[in-house]
Amino acid sequence: MIEALEKKRDRASKIYSLLKEEYPNSKCSLHYTTPHELLVATILSAQCTDDRVNMVTKHLFKKYHSPKDFAYCNLDSLSEDIHSCGYHNQKAKNIQGASLIIVEEHKCVVPSSLDELVALPGVGRKTANCVLGEIYNVPSMVIDTHMVRIMNLLGFTRNKDPKKIEFEIIKLFEEKIWVKLTHMIIDHGRAICIARRPQCGACILSRLCPSSDV
Repeated sequence: MIEALEKKRDRASKIYSLLKEEYPNSKCSLHYTTPHELLVATILSAQCTDDRVNMVTKHLFKKYHSPKDFAYCNLDSLSEDIHSCGYHNQKAKNIQGASLIIVEEHKCVVPSSLDELVALPGVGRKTANCVLGEIYNVPSMVIDTHMVRIMNLLGFTRNKDPKKIEFEIIKLFEEKIWVKLTHMIIDHGRAICIARRPQCGACILSRLCPSSDV
């Protein structure tokens, strides 16, 4: 049975309220102090846990202090510095390439538009939306693996493609809460709605989730 858009929006609003009560302090789990550090950390997070990225950047950001440091560094050394994040050679090229463009074309300032961000090496919509939402307070939605899985389980989409999911989900939630929603869904996915062993019995969303086994 197809759920009407207004009913989906009503359910989405109730789900957001429950998540906000459960995870009032949800925020970006990547550690950073500058826009460029967030960009680097997000590039490193591809196919890697945020915990691992934070372990690596704790030392990385002490060695490389600015976009210029990354742009003009020794690529082999950078690759070795981020080795444990996986795909280190490609990520090193992307980080250096993105940093070089930021230094030489954007006067060392991380771009504030989606088009300029996705033009950087290693930066897709997920990374761009993360930077826009966290740094520039632009309403944006990061569609990571937790969002893909949980939005499907909640019956808000049947897609697996992040871009298609993004365009579907933004119609259901108020744009002022898009950034917060993403962080709360990620926290919920880590704590309760775990991919291989979802804990439906302990889930605050079970009565509103068509996939719940409770």
